[in-house]
Amino acid sequence: MTEPTYTVPRLLLVDDEATILTALAKFLRSRSFDVHTATSGDEALAKLSASGPFKLMLCDVRMPGLTGVEVVSKALAIDPDLAIVMLTGVNDAPTATDALARGAFDYLLKPVELADLHQAIERSLHRRDLLIDRRNIDRVIREEVDARTKDLQEMSMGTIHALINAMEAKDIYLRGHSERIAELAASIAEVLGLDPDTVENVRVAGRLHDVGQIGIRESVLNKPGPLTPDEYEHVKEHVWISMDILKPLTIVRGALEYIQDHHERWDGQGYPKGKAGEDISIGGRILAAADAFDALTSHRAYREPRSPKETLTYLESHVGGLLDPRIYEALTSVVRGRKTLAFSFIDDTH
Repeated sequence: MTEPTYTVPRLLLVDDEATILTALAKFLRSRSFDVHTATSGDEALAKLSASGPFKLMLCDVRMPGLTGVEVVSKALAIDPDLAIVMLTGVNDAPTATDALARGAFDYLLKPVELADLHQAIERSLHRRDLLIDRRNIDRVIREEVDARTKDLQEMSMGTIHALINAMEAKDIYLRGHSERIAELAASIAEVLGLDPDTVENVRVAGRLHDVGQIGIRESVLNKPGPLTPDEYEHVKEHVWISMDILKPLTIVRGALEYIQDHHERWDGQGYPKGKAGEDISIGGRILAAADAFDALTSHRAYREPRSPKETLTYLESHVGGLLDPRIYEALTSVVRGRKTLAFSFIDDTH
């Protein structure tokens, strides 16, 4: 709570006995405090709300209406930085414990020596200032850590993008694959009417979905023919490699499940977890469709690319197996409507 700068500390005295209130106010004013008074808990809370902030409240325990102990919690709800000292004529240990547990700094018995009262107030004000300073220091440290963490994550993301670009540059059949998937997947998400955050997470997932292929042997990635069962199992590991690389980056947290699910199938025959239907994340289902479309329309070492029209026809036969029917319809809408720059070359006559 930001407080105005006052030349002297502002104190609020709360006591239903006018004689005590007047005497304490006179004494504390003589010690250069700006003293305000209240004769009940309700009046004290009203002044804290309307006339605050105060640095300290000296409050009687036994008063008509709200007790001093009840006032403690309510006062701190109004101003968490308020230092509170309780003053009572009854030596009641449970009440003192309750007041201190609720946030009071000190608990004094009447009659109290004025010098002792002054020391207790100064001690409580000093403790208040230390707590505020520590909280401010903690806040500055948290902000600095957050800023450095964000910088580190952005640097890590830059490194990951560089690795993807380097990986794709080594294989002419993969060049631009991640960027095409990102744009196509985001376009599908927009056609489905997903919210902007989800669309962006889908885009990020598309860009990063194959980062785990860094850990796959090049001889397997570039093999000009069918994979052996062992080679296929090796390729499947790229999903978990991707997760290991990306999990520490909170900046991509919203995209992680989509990346993990992008090889799941609507019929449950995919990997790595064999999810089926709507148990697969929406982003995973979108990426599966975008990935299949891009793979079929791209050159490979072992085959020529299909045309976009042929690819849509082929994928239609896999609706309900590989693909979510609703996602396929959105993919068709994107491709035929040229809703993404990545596919602006498409000609329905081919």
